[in-house]
This record gives sequence, structure tokens and C-alpha cells, in this order.
Amino acid sequence: MQQTLQLVLAPEIALDDENFRQFIIKKLRLREGDNPIIRKTRQSIDARSRQVKINVQAEVYVNELPPALTQFELHYQDVTNRPQALIVGCGPAGMFAALRLIELGIKPILFERGKDVRTRRRDLAAINKEHIVNPESNYCFGEGGAGTYSDGKLYTRSNKRGDIRRILEIFVGHGANEQILIDTHPHIGTNKLPVVVSEMRESILKAGGEIHFDTKVTDLIINQNKIKGVVTNDSKEHIGIGVILATGHSARDIYELLHAKNILIESKSFAMGVRIEHPQNTIDKIQYHCETDRGPYLPAASYSLVTQTRYKGVQRGVFSFCMCPGGFIVPAATENGEVVVNGMSPSRRDSPYANSGIVVSIEEEDLVPYKELGPMAGLQLQKEIEQAACKLAGATQTAPAQLATDFVKGKISTQLRDTSYQPGLQSVDLYEVLPPNIAFPLRDALNDFGQKMRGYMSRDAQLIGVESRTSSPIRIPRERDSCEHPEVKGLFPCGEGAGYAGGIMSAAMDGERCAEQLVRLCRAS
Repeated sequence: MQQTLQLVLAPEIALDDENFRQFIIKKLRLREGDNPIIRKTRQSIDARSRQVKINVQAEVYVNELPPALTQFELHYQDVTNRPQALIVGCGPAGMFAALRLIELGIKPILFERGKDVRTRRRDLAAINKEHIVNPESNYCFGEGGAGTYSDGKLYTRSNKRGDIRRILEIFVGHGANEQILIDTHPHIGTNKLPVVVSEMRESILKAGGEIHFDTKVTDLIINQNKIKGVVTNDSKEHIGIGVILATGHSARDIYELLHAKNILIESKSFAMGVRIEHPQNTIDKIQYHCETDRGPYLPAASYSLVTQTRYKGVQRGVFSFCMCPGGFIVPAATENGEVVVNGMSPSRRDSPYANSGIVVSIEEEDLVPYKELGPMAGLQLQKEIEQAACKLAGATQTAPAQLATDFVKGKISTQLRDTSYQPGLQSVDLYEVLPPNIAFPLRDALNDFGQKMRGYMSRDAQLIGVESRTSSPIRIPRERDSCEHPEVKGLFPCGEGAGYAGGIMSAAMDGERCAEQLVRLCRAS
């Protein structure tokens, strides 16, 4: 017998394995002797009313075995002696492109300017403890890309771009917990992702692919508007049937290289602002309507906020970005002399802090002072704000900060709160860091968010700057169907750095798509 159930349950039943099992047995009038197999297939939290409920979809099997929860099999063909394609960047877009190329019978060769996940940790420690940024190995550059040490959320709205379930199953096949196949908002965690990324690397290498760490692409080999290969920092030339450019949103030197070679790039919309940090208990009380704490069953609460403001007659969107419940704020600069912050959460989300980016959309009017820079205008604005943040906070990785209520009132904070940001905070006037077109819409939005979430604008909330790498300010254009650059044949701009993804899942799906189009076009020619 097999039965599927749709249930709405209290947290103490839905989120406790034994309580859940006993509930199902009683509901279906089963006997323990029936030895039922009970498993959840979908789970989400509904906290809209004062009584939090859990929506659960479950399957029950009696006297029969269930099919496997995942259909993915960790088996890749040997492509050692097959034609080779080049991939620049070993983040989620690059790694999933490599695995898909292997499935399609092509040997991937990946070039990663940073280090493998294990070695990379020493460079992250140096940023936190010694305030030293390695420009080639940091929170943005290295194996697994920014996603490895930037939370590991696997939620995406990009279901039209690829097979979300397939991507999740590949993660599970490489060591991620099967729970990500069940949760509505799946999350691996920054403490678990390095292991998963290492297993993906082993799959690529065992199949005959290559990964070159500490290897930076410095030039492109182009002949008659067709890319033939790349040149790396050791002056070696590498030739392939195509190049997938999956460098992430912070590889500024790649944009500069393309611009210098007169390869078409474009400006695109992006957003900048700050991180806001609260005690996690504050967010739990607001979201779960509890007076003390959330109790032993509910996970750390999250939120999503958006509003519209106006500045000098121009409408501006302000929204929360990459909300990290039970998480940490981390230094995400890629150069010394700049301060950038990002957020991450461990798998258990058990930090006493909650943080989220609160960012303001950048409009065309904001880039007028930089119009002579063409498509590089947004990049220059981004740099200037990051450098101002660094200078005003003491020219280290100490971050500028201000209590949210003081920021709204235009007061400098005399005392800051405890923080998860390890390099430390410096009280500054954030109006000196952020230009008016960001600061004033941010102020108005915080007032609005305080109305939407009572308690959000308490004295325990503080702003930490700057959240400036939400996405790239530049897009590398490509043809809609073929994913190929419109001017350079064989070049496939991919993922966040090219402007076609906004997180781990969308980047992974875009990597697969570019791999498929590369192979299709090569076989058709």
C-alpha cells in the first residue's frame, strides 16, 4: 500500500521525527507490526497567523519499498581523450558546466584564480584576523566561488532556466543532506558546502577533467572573431573547442580585459546598501509571534522585505537581500583598501545573530557622472563606495557601522552592539559612506520596514557597510538561444559574472545550459 498525505501540523509534531511517525500511524490506524515506511517529500513553514503551522507532504508505504528519493547516480564517463572545452572560474556555474560537459562527452579544463577549499581557509582567516586581503583568494575567489563561503542557500525563482530538482539531486549525490530535496527553501550551510564542493571536484578529476588552481586567465586568444583559447598568468596558451566564461560578479579584471579588447559588454541594473544585523531572537519574536524564544522545534526565522521610495523624483526599489538567519557577516573585499560585507549561515543556523542585505536599486541617473567610462561606470561607482567605507572605518577590514535608529535620525552612534563580524566595527556616519541617492532611500525604507515588522527598528539593530556586491554592474551579452557572445563565436558568458544568474542554483543551471549549447554548436559546425 502507498498513500500520499497533505498535512498542516503543529511544529512539535511536524518537526520531531518520532512525534511525526506516531501521528501518521495513529491517523492511518496502522500498527507498528505493519512496519510502515514514512517519509516527507515537501515541507514549509506558515507563520502568517499567530499559531505557526507546518505544511507537510508525506508518503506512507506499507508492505512495499518506496522508490529512491533521488534518481541521480554518481557515475560519469571517462573523457580523458575527448575534445576539450575551457571553463574560466570554478564557482557553481563553472563546476556544473564541467559536470554537464562530461555527461555530453567533452573534457572540461577549469581555470580558477583562487585556491581549493581547504587551502582557501587560511586566506579567509587572514582577512578576519590580520585584515589582509589576498586579491586572488578570498570570500569571492577560490574553489566553489562566492557561494562556498556565502551561506549555501539553494532557493531560486528561476524555474524556467533549468531543472531545479536535477541540480539538487546532484548536490545530494555529492554529499549534501537529502533534506534539501524536501524543504521549500533548501540550505546546505557554509560549513557543509566545502565538503560537497570537494566531492564535485573529485567527480570532475576522476572522469578525466582538469582543474588548475592558482591559475588566472590574463588574455583571450581570438582569431577572426572566434575564440580559440585563453592565456594564463604563467604565459601558457590553452586551446579548446569553446570557452565558458564563469568568473563570478567580482572578477573586475575580466571586464577590464574584455573592454580593452573591444569585446562588447554592457552596463546593467544592480543594487547597493548595507547589512542590517539583529539578535536572532528579535527576528524570531517578530516572525513567530512568540514572547520569549522560538522553542526547540522551529528553525531560526527569516524575512523578506521590499518597498518603493522616491529620491529627487525618481522611484527607487529597496529590498532585503540574501537574508541569513542564525548567521554571520563576513568581509567580502577582493582588494586591500576596500570594505565589502556579505552574509552566511552554517547548516544549523545556530548563531545568535540574524543579518540581511538592505539594498537600493542604482538607476541610470546615478551613473551620469561616470558616463565617459561607458559600461564600466557602475563598476567605478561600486569601487568608490567600497574605498570610502574602508577609509572612514580606519583603512583596515574594520567595517563602518551605525545603529539603525541613529541612522534614521541622522545621529552618530556613541556605542555599537555586539556583532558577528569578526574584523570589528567602527562607529561612523554612514551618510559619509553612502551617496545621497542610496542613503536617503535607505532611510525611508527602514522607516517603512519598521512599520511592516514591529520591533525591526529597535535599538538592537545596527547597519554595517557596505553591501555592494549583490550582483555585477556589468552584463556580458549573449544570444538568447545559443548563449554565445554576439561578436565572439565560441565564447559563452555564464552565471552571475555575466549577468545571467543571482545565486548558487541559477548559476548552476546556467552553467549546464551553456555547456549544452557549446556542445550543440560545436557538433553542428
